[in-house]
Amino acid sequence: MLQWSVVTLLCVAVVMVNSAAMSYGSDPVTLKALLLGRPTIYAILAIAAMWCASRIDIRRVYQARGLGNPIIWLLLLAVALCVAALIPTFSATINGSRRWLFLGLRSWGLTFQPSELAKWALAIALAWWCCRHAGGMRKFWAGFAPAVLLVGVVCGLIITQDLGTAVLIGTVALMVLIAGGARWWHVGLTILPGIAAVVGMIVISPYRLKRLLAYLDPFADPAGIGYHTIQSMVAFAHGGGGWGLGAGPQNLGGYLPADTTDFLFAVICEELGMAGAAMVIGLYLVLLWTSVAILRDCRHAFGRLLGFAVLLTIGLQAVMNLAVVTVMVPTKGIALPLLSSGGTGWVMCAASVGLLAAIDRINRIESEELRASTPAVPSISAASVAS
Repeated sequence: MLQWSVVTLLCVAVVMVNSAAMSYGSDPVTLKALLLGRPTIYAILAIAAMWCASRIDIRRVYQARGLGNPIIWLLLLAVALCVAALIPTFSATINGSRRWLFLGLRSWGLTFQPSELAKWALAIALAWWCCRHAGGMRKFWAGFAPAVLLVGVVCGLIITQDLGTAVLIGTVALMVLIAGGARWWHVGLTILPGIAAVVGMIVISPYRLKRLLAYLDPFADPAGIGYHTIQSMVAFAHGGGGWGLGAGPQNLGGYLPADTTDFLFAVICEELGMAGAAMVIGLYLVLLWTSVAILRDCRHAFGRLLGFAVLLTIGLQAVMNLAVVTVMVPTKGIALPLLSSGGTGWVMCAASVGLLAAIDRINRIESEELRASTPAVPSISAASVAS
């Protein structure tokens, strides 16, 4: 059920990204274009990554020490790529943000988003650290401070270009540390500096201040700073029973910005109506509920904390995106997991769900081993009792 919910979300994503990309005068989406298009290729890669991750034995990963530990190398790679993304020679600037790295020739247009790798690498690393230092997590310098320093480095590399992802990473990290045994007052010491950093990035960035003003009163400047917010609300208002694939006025007319990425859910609501919105939310609920059931059966502390980090990241990111799209919070560029267009996001998120599937596989193997090792209790017949 867990992996099938991911496959279904990716199938919906392929269809809706192609539908959202349509506009007046554009070529129609043919079956060939749908099957061989970039979204389909990314979805196949994501499913392959999920299957590969589901084959990993997290018990061996946890037991690995020193330079033989793949978690350390994954984290170092993520940090190095985040640094490279800040260097103009290697990075790609899209919509004013330097969040991507070019893969191969620039003419190919293939990019990689290091913050997606860093998001999951840090979650895995924190789960490993908390379990390895379970006895010291309640001590500030021995257990908590090194972990928070690592979180600060990763978020510091990302926050200048992607405030939403940095907030997501920081929030998940603190909750994982609490679940891993950190003291509440230790975590409280990091909240004020974190809030100050976020406020500082908003104050020094004019476009972020404009987004805040647009949230407070979008109709004060409907053709300027309030345009994006208003068009999202109009897309929801058009929804109802749904206009059909590729037929949404906001999407087809090109009125809604970021329709294939951050605001894809608005397109889903406009074209598929309430039924489409309920289907998407239902798929997320199935994914999250199945994940909770897997964690409940897990006997390993590392597996439980790792699964909790994955569950929390996907759930919180989905809530953040839905809150932005429905104008419950100011506009911020953050993708809807496994739906918003983005190859790196799809592959990394699917791979993280694959780790949950790996935990589930280990749960079943251990349950079978436990049943096999438990001696059978001889039955007592009625005749033997009578004699």
